[in-house]
Amino acid sequence: MTTTAPVPEVEAEESAFKPMTADQAREWRQRHPPVSVRGVVMGQAVVGVLVALAAWALTARQSVGWSAGYGAFAVVAPAMLFARGMARLHAPGQSGAAMLSFFGWEAVKIVLTIALLAAAPRLVPGLSWLALLAGMVVTMKMYWVALLVWRPGVLKPTVKEKS
Repeated sequence: MTTTAPVPEVEAEESAFKPMTADQAREWRQRHPPVSVRGVVMGQAVVGVLVALAAWALTARQSVGWSAGYGAFAVVAPAMLFARGMARLHAPGQSGAAMLSFFGWEAVKIVLTIALLAAAPRLVPGLSWLALLAGMVVTMKMYWVALLVWRPGVLKPTVKEKS
């Protein structure tokens, strides 16, 4: 009598992944044009200014508005530097260099953000840490707004009927 080991469910199921044809890939690219990194960073800057103005208007304290604005600046300035550094093109086939460049610029972005936050008490008179944090969080969340506004179909799966 021979026995066989049970097959795990994961292996038993067929893979739902189907590679695209060249025509399907071309159609997908036409439906989903690339999002401009510069546009996202500029959107963050605009949102940061609006948050600073709203904080100033809601509290009637100029220092709270400057604190929220500085929080937004602590997000936007490193993001601009990161985007500029990543804009340099790498030759095809140099994925390792591109990945190393990404991690390097991400490290620069984090260090610059920490340095800006450490300098905040000296640079912003009457600093409100809560307003600074609010400015940072709302400005950082602009990535999601950009994804939902400029690429609305990305989050929805496209299902085609079988013929």
